Parts: sequence; structure tokens; C-alpha cells
Amino acid sequence: MSHFDDVQESLKKNPRTWLVTGAAGFIGSHLVETLLGLSQRVVGVDNFATGKRENIDLAGKGNPLFTFYEGSVDDASFMATAMSGVDVVLHQAALGSVPRSIKDPMASHRANVDGFITTLNAAREAGVKRFVYASSSSVYGDEPNLPKEEARIGQPLSPYAATKRINEVYAAVFERNYGIKTVGLRYFNVFGPRQDKDGPYAAVIPVWVGRLLGGEACTINGDGETSRDFCYVKNAVAANILSGVEEGADGVYNVACGAQTTLNELFGFLKEGLATRVPQDRKAALLATTPSYGPFRDGDVRHSLANTDKAQGELGYEATWSVSDGLQEALTWYAENT
Repeated sequence: MSHFDDVQESLKKNPRTWLVTGAAGFIGSHLVETLLGLSQRVVGVDNFATGKRENIDLAGKGNPLFTFYEGSVDDASFMATAMSGVDVVLHQAALGSVPRSIKDPMASHRANVDGFITTLNAAREAGVKRFVYASSSSVYGDEPNLPKEEARIGQPLSPYAATKRINEVYAAVFERNYGIKTVGLRYFNVFGPRQDKDGPYAAVIPVWVGRLLGGEACTINGDGETSRDFCYVKNAVAANILSGVEEGADGVYNVACGAQTTLNELFGFLKEGLATRVPQDRKAALLATTPSYGPFRDGDVRHSLANTDKAQGELGYEATWSVSDGLQEALTWYAENT
């Protein structure tokens, strides 16, 4: 058994009350579902700016241990109500996407900074024991060294990255001044079922899957040799729960698999994986599909790779789902739901 398996068994015997912001979102809904499966009391919050009501229905509807509040995390009165009786906060609510933040930096600031400090302060005032929040690998910015280590960051390259860096600064200040324990999780390209494929700021994997299944062209930004450390969503769920219970958890941690995949490689993996999930008469055409190439996106980093030693040592985190295993499960879901 892994350390996370032990933690899950312990939580079943000693349930807590968890608040998940962004509960209708991709990662948030997986957190709600997993926690309820462990017989935890869960409070969910979302304003449906990007979250989906069907995610709430899938994750928690009808479960007596689940309470959902519709509202915004930048509303102090609303968050004070939602925070009542909570032991651990898992703050996932945010406006993602580097391009979106470049187009509208004020919207990203309101959601990601104003919403963050409002939620953090509500947790402080409610006497919450631990505040775990979603940071991002984007905080590494122009720091050139690989793999990325928590103590070594550069200058942010986008408003989105700046908002996540500000979150980390505020969390450290609140811990120092008010004693609330905070843990930031620097996600590296999390993917999996329920990740949105629609809209101009959707993540690359669901967008390409949707296009490949629909017989449409896929565009790679740049030359395709840009690399990312893709991380299956169940690894991110484990990191959140471990951060919520481990007494020694403090500061920020990388959440990743510790493996590089180029965009060209990813495109090939998706084609091959989907080819086994489509009717035989579509298989040849799918395998023959080639991408087009466009300009690099503003604000993007060229390469990303995480060192997860700190998370392993202090949280007991393990990337038990590899990129290939995660893709197999995710592609099955997309093939059935696209």
C-alpha cells in the first residue's frame, strides 16, 4: 500500500469537513468525488464562471454529506457562510489560461487575487486549521534550469503567472502573521476526464481529442518541440488530500509526474490511443492525420519539468499515475463523452 492509501483509510475512520472552491470545475469536482467516496463531509462552492453544473451532479448530487453553495469567492459575506465548521480548505477556484490573462488581466486579478485573499481571510476568521491552494508551474517564469525546484523561481511571463505568485506571497504572509497553515500546490499541466474541450482557452489535450474525434485539423503552437510535464488528475487529487492532513506540510510543492513530453509526442500518443477507440472504418484516417503549426503563444514557457523530491519527502506524494496510464483512462472517457 502507498502512503496515500494509508491516509485514505485513516480519513474513513476520522472524517473531517472540507471546503472545495471551484467545486464544479475540472480538478475541484474530482476532489469532491474522491472526498465523498472517503465518507468526508464536503462543502462545495462555485459561481459557474467556468465550472459546469453537470460536474456537480456527477460528483456529489444526492449525497447527504455534500453541501453546495452557488456564489463567488470574492464575496466576503458569502465565503464566511460557506466556511462555517470547515476543517480544511482546498482552494481551486481561479480563472486559468495564460492567453486569457494576457487578453484581460483585470478579470484574472479579480478572480485569482481578490478571490484568493477573500477566501484565505474567511478561512482565518473561521479558525480553519489548514488552507491548501492551487498554485501553478507558471510561477517559474523565465527561470531556465530544469527540473524546476521550489526554491528557485524567475520572473512571471504572464498576468496569470503573476496572480499565482501573488497567491504564494499572501499565503506566506498570512501564515507568518496569523498562524494559519498554508500549502501551495504548483500544478504542472494537469489533465483527465471532465477537462473542458470547449471555448477559446481550453487545455490542449481535450481540444486535440475533440478535434481528432471530429475529423478536424489540430494546430500546434510553435515547432512542436515545446515540452510539458503532464500530470494525471488523480495525482493532483492525492496531493491535495495529503496536503490537507500531513502535519509537516508547509510552503509550496510541485505536483507533477517528473517526465517531459513534447507537443509532437503528445499528438502522436493521442492519435494512437484514439485509434483503438473508434470504429474500424475511421481508424486509418485518424492515424494519417497530421497537425499544422502556428506561431508560439505569448507568455508560454518553452520547457517544463518538475522535481518532486520535496513533495515526496514532506507529503509522501507519489505520481502513482504515469502520463501513459492517465492518458489511457482519460481517452476512454473522452471517446465515450465527446
